[in-house]
Amino acid sequence: MRKDKKQLIGDEIGDAQIKLFLDFEPADTTSPSLHKLIKAYRGLRIDDFERFLVFFVEAGHDFDGKDEHGNDFIALVSDQRNAEDYIELIRKARG
Repeated sequence: MRKDKKQLIGDEIGDAQIKLFLDFEPADTTSPSLHKLIKAYRGLRIDDFERFLVFFVEAGHDFDGKDEHGNDFIALVSDQRNAEDYIELIRKARG
């Protein structure tokens, strides 16, 4: 691939498809907000995740949700290889 070309894997995702990640609900005591963030993190590319965060905030969700063990989003994903970019977006969105 030429150096001036950005690799794109898969098709572009529309806003409606990204907003579907707001519909996921947890099956345990995990915060609904945290559950939605984790599902979006696992299912979206970084650019789409950034777009998701706008819809997430507009829907009234918060970034401080925790799971049954008291872990928030950053605690749950921080040890994963590609998590740093996603964590940075969360920190930026928190303000």
